[in-house]
Amino acid sequence: MNNKPSRAGNLGFYALILLLVVGTLFMLNQPRERDELVYSDIRRMFEQEQVREVRVVGEDLFLMIEDPASIYGELTEVRYELRSFGLFFDDFNDIIAEQFRAGIITEYDYVRGWQAPVWLQFIPYVLIVGFFIFIWFAVINRAQGGGDRGGMRYGKIKPRLGSEMEKKVLFSDVAGADEEKEELQEIVEYLKDPSRYTELGARIPTGVILVGPPGTGKTLIAKAVAGEAGVQFLSISGSDFVELYVGVGASRVRDLFDQAKKSAPCIIFIDEIDAVGRQRGAGMGGGHDEREQTLNQLLVEMDGFGTNTGVIVMAATNRKDILDNALLRPGRFDRQVYVGLPDVRGREAILKVHARGKPLGDDVDLGSIARGTPGFTGADLENMLNEAALLSARRNLRFITMSEMEEAVLKVMMGPEKKSRVITDKERKLTAYHEAGHAVAAKYLDNVDPVHQITIIPRGGAGGMTVYRPQEDRSYRSKSEMFERIVTAMGGRVAEKLFMNDISTGALGDIQQATGIARAMVMQYGMSDKIGPISFDSSSGAVFIGRDFAQTKAYSEKVAAEIDEEVKRIFDEAMALGERILTDHTDIMQKTAEYLLENEVMDGNVFDYLCEHGEIPTESLNKASMFERLEQTPQEEQVEAEQLEEIEEGE
Repeated sequence: MNNKPSRAGNLGFYALILLLVVGTLFMLNQPRERDELVYSDIRRMFEQEQVREVRVVGEDLFLMIEDPASIYGELTEVRYELRSFGLFFDDFNDIIAEQFRAGIITEYDYVRGWQAPVWLQFIPYVLIVGFFIFIWFAVINRAQGGGDRGGMRYGKIKPRLGSEMEKKVLFSDVAGADEEKEELQEIVEYLKDPSRYTELGARIPTGVILVGPPGTGKTLIAKAVAGEAGVQFLSISGSDFVELYVGVGASRVRDLFDQAKKSAPCIIFIDEIDAVGRQRGAGMGGGHDEREQTLNQLLVEMDGFGTNTGVIVMAATNRKDILDNALLRPGRFDRQVYVGLPDVRGREAILKVHARGKPLGDDVDLGSIARGTPGFTGADLENMLNEAALLSARRNLRFITMSEMEEAVLKVMMGPEKKSRVITDKERKLTAYHEAGHAVAAKYLDNVDPVHQITIIPRGGAGGMTVYRPQEDRSYRSKSEMFERIVTAMGGRVAEKLFMNDISTGALGDIQQATGIARAMVMQYGMSDKIGPISFDSSSGAVFIGRDFAQTKAYSEKVAAEIDEEVKRIFDEAMALGERILTDHTDIMQKTAEYLLENEVMDGNVFDYLCEHGEIPTESLNKASMFERLEQTPQEEQVEAEQLEEIEEGE
């Protein structure tokens, strides 16, 4: 598409500029009208030495005066009607009066100071013409994509260069992604020695797209590839291509690849490529949409008529489902690398990387922390360590201890504690029984993680919370596990109904969580005997303006009613089981709630002791750590117990 203005358009623009200049000059040269003068005005002009020439014609006095608003000595003629010559003659000397009577044109002789030369009068006009010329060149330059200053060129793009980074990123700085680094090692080797591959007739992948949840380190991995290969790294966001004006995005794509070819070998990294790579034909603009033109140009540059020797395109997204199929085909993004959540070993390696430069206490065990933080991304772990460091600094500590680590984990998960929030006695009591219901229901179920802590101190948007101690990473959930999660989630609502004879809005989050699990069991995972192993989830996760209008359900109204019945049945069974558990352990429920009302926080060790012995321990127990005992297998615990018995017998 040609974005240069036409010749006729240029002539029209020149004519408009000329018309504006001529009009401005004409307005400046118009004589200025003055109001009728009175005698006091004439007297003031003489006193201020503004009068340069005077003459009398009949009963009219004409004065050539110097304009006080002008610094260039411009003269203006004014007229005054003389009603009484006598009054005027009394005020001025006889010589002037004689000259007035004769009607002779004369100069009024003043002692005149410096007067600006005549050529200075043209300076305002020159400045005005120069201003219009500057505006003209600026508009033409921007319309044609010119102007390098400040990166304001519409048709150009300024990527963030790797040389601007403070530190060179290597694979050693990327932890918890061993398989991903192996996949990208070929790219590094090709950029270092391309002849090694071309001699064998191998074609290196044109593009690599990194797919995965937010915070898993996709951008960091791309930087590490460039750092390992020692090549230029051109980084840009997908939204940088999108502009209001049609054709600008396509022009920026061309400019980006032109810059990359000049810097080859190099890596182009497009972060959040879904901003420009969405499926075509899904918007309201049809084929003339600016976003689609940008995508078309990107497709051509990656695998079109030209060649991009030595240029590797890397991209990152967490919405692969909405990308255009043409973008993902071989020849463009040949290789797709999934960057998922790190496992326990990956989390430990990530913690070691981010713990560099942080003074850790002797009680800090990064392996135990890794086992106690399943589901955390690399960004979450980095944020957790930073929060722990901030807490230690706030408490004037020299080291980061395990206590700060544990509190930082809870802060990242649920937000900071809000101990200053004013809560009524009724709300505190209801919250205590609600959280006790969660804990007791979880205690007497087989597939729920053990309770680590119960608190009625508000944290984040929750009035209280029950924290569980995860035992291991889970990639899959069984039907019984998902059902027991519903029972645990609804334990708070059941406790409110049984022990407070009332229900509250505090169970909103629990109901939403339980509903989502139950509906997923029926519609996605086929865990309903009545419905069968059929997936009725028709949503692809992609949100488009045009497509969703025509989207219909993939099942009939009769099946929809059966799905609702199954979800209701699962809820009823879960509520019944939760009510039975809490009723059978009423004494534990009441003592747990009373302890919370008195102490606000109940530790997992205290809760376990209460459930086993039926009473609160008289002696204080050591605070249970979220990360304790997670690394020990039952066999290791048995060996440790036997060793303790031998020590006691020896004593």
